[in-house]
Amino acid sequence: MKKLDTQSPDFQAGLKALLAFETAQNPETERIVADICADVQKRGDAALIEYTNKFDQTNAKSIDDLILTQADLKTAFERIPNDVQTALQTAACRVESYHQRQKMESWSYTDEDGTLLGQQITPLDRVGIYVPGGKAAYPSSVIMNAMPAHVAGVKEIIMVVPTPKGERNDIVLAAAYVAGVTKVFTVGGAQAVAALAYGTETIPQVDKITGPGNAFVAAAKRRVFGVVGIDMVAGPSEILVIADGTTPPDWVAMDLFSQAEHDEIAQAILIGTSQAYLDEVQAAMDRLIATMPRRDIIEASLGNRGAMILAKDLDEACGIANYIAPEHLELSVENPQEWAKKIRHAGAIFMGRYTGESLGDYCAGPNHVLPTSRTARFSSPLGTYDFQKRSSLIQVSEHGAQKLGETASVLAHGESLTAHARAAEFRMK
Repeated sequence: MKKLDTQSPDFQAGLKALLAFETAQNPETERIVADICADVQKRGDAALIEYTNKFDQTNAKSIDDLILTQADLKTAFERIPNDVQTALQTAACRVESYHQRQKMESWSYTDEDGTLLGQQITPLDRVGIYVPGGKAAYPSSVIMNAMPAHVAGVKEIIMVVPTPKGERNDIVLAAAYVAGVTKVFTVGGAQAVAALAYGTETIPQVDKITGPGNAFVAAAKRRVFGVVGIDMVAGPSEILVIADGTTPPDWVAMDLFSQAEHDEIAQAILIGTSQAYLDEVQAAMDRLIATMPRRDIIEASLGNRGAMILAKDLDEACGIANYIAPEHLELSVENPQEWAKKIRHAGAIFMGRYTGESLGDYCAGPNHVLPTSRTARFSSPLGTYDFQKRSSLIQVSEHGAQKLGETASVLAHGESLTAHARAAEFRMK
């Protein structure tokens, strides 16, 4: 891991270089995705079947071979071990409980001239959730994407999940059953995103697409945005740990590993206020790495984008955290709630030495779909509010039309929009 010291004259340059991530779109990927999206839009189910057979090495004869019903999901749930069933149900209940508290409600008020103003909240009609399949099987992603939609009141939740060589993951399908998914299509890649965005003869067009995927999925989500809504185009996973030296080094080492094992370009950063403690964590990492099945990925991630930063105090550490705006921020310190008040930019803040980031990934309650690549400066975690819409309510009284009409008329004439002015003036006495 890189070593940085805030007292070094080149610290800022080093930090900026550490956070630099190439976000430029690959032209070849964009071209392939554009062709696939256009083909699915044009040929519908036929194109979807062809791409699925080609990329997932399946042998689907018709679209019916790619459909799973709620009965299929229930069967998958019944096949998995009891302890896994319980874990899925526990996680889903906690995620549901948290997201219930995010639910927006309609409101209105009447001002002094009798005009009613307000906001009407309605759920989206239909959403699509993309879930990785094959080796990268994430039942937790099913729960985190489907449950807030369910809480928001979305009537149809359509899930797409690739099944390479026809391999279906029972735990992923069981999670869909627990989270109330309406129907599952065993398709993936850009072709699945296109099918959700444009609709086919069988897959209905959705209003919004959420969920993680590879570079082709991300490119497809960018391309269809505007036709449908999307959650975000996420970058590599990130963790920033601020430690004051009171947490066992092994714990911190494993928390860093937990994000590094995602991907060779994931990022794990530790900020400490003591060089001796940073050395202890490094020693723990050197010792524990041999026990990691994904050792090669972890070492590549830490070597590519990992770092240990020595700060003079926790105030400075929090300032650095606000600049980094990490996806996951662990405050592994005494009095974490007080230090959390200094944090303005983070996807999720994990407070205290017992709050490992992995608990948030699975079952704490808040959503694990979080802004990456410093976008926590201006965006938020996925939540119930992402599956609800706000419509403004305006009901002007006869008395109110006199006062508002005069104001509107003056402003409309100022913009040379005569019809706008006349429409307001017609309602005035």
